This record gives sequence, C-alpha cells and structure tokens, in this order.
Amino acid sequence: MKVTLIESDQRKCAFLRNVARECCVKVSVKSQRIEAVEGIQADVLSARALADLSDLLSFSEHHLAQSGTAVFPKGANWKKEVDNARKRWRFECEEITSLTEPEAVILKIKGVARV
Repeated sequence: MKVTLIESDQRKCAFLRNVARECCVKVSVKSQRIEAVEGIQADVLSARALADLSDLLSFSEHHLAQSGTAVFPKGANWKKEVDNARKRWRFECEEITSLTEPEAVILKIKGVARV
C-alpha cells in the first residue's frame, strides 16, 4: 500500500514526517497545495476541513482513480453542501452518521463526474 499525504503548511509536514518515522510507517508527504500536485490516481481520497464539497469533488476529479472512493467528514450543513454540489457534479453518495457528532456525517463518494 502506498500512502501520500498532501499538506501545504511546512510545520505540519515536518510533524507528519516525524510521526511516520517514529511509528515506522512508510508515507510520502508532499509539501504543496493540493491544486499544485500532479494527479495521483488514488484508490481512496480523504480531506478534513479543507473545502466545501464542490471544491473537494474538483480535487477528486483530479486525484481520485476512476474506480476510487472519496471519504469526506462533513458537519451539520452537509445536506446543503451535497445539494449545491449536485448542481455541478454527478456522484454516488453514502452518508454515514458521525459517532462523535450526531448532526455530522462522513460522506462516502464514488463515480465523480461533471454535470
């Protein structure tokens, strides 16, 4: 398995590299903005507190393999984000209720395509 972490903040990158080294976990940490990274064709793509769903789907279009799955934690306004995203995107979406916040969900998304 290959794990790639993308983070634009150099301090956070240093932290991620240190944790990976201390835990003996092999990862690649890219110190760039996600928009600047060449597409990685990920089988699984996740992002936390990065952008609204429409923007995340744009990143997914660039970085997610065609058969891949995106996993995005979303807060209480998730339904509004999904409705807005469906104006520009087609996608399959499974909502998994958060265990820590009853109004929040984890969106499991497949089949991302522009409308």
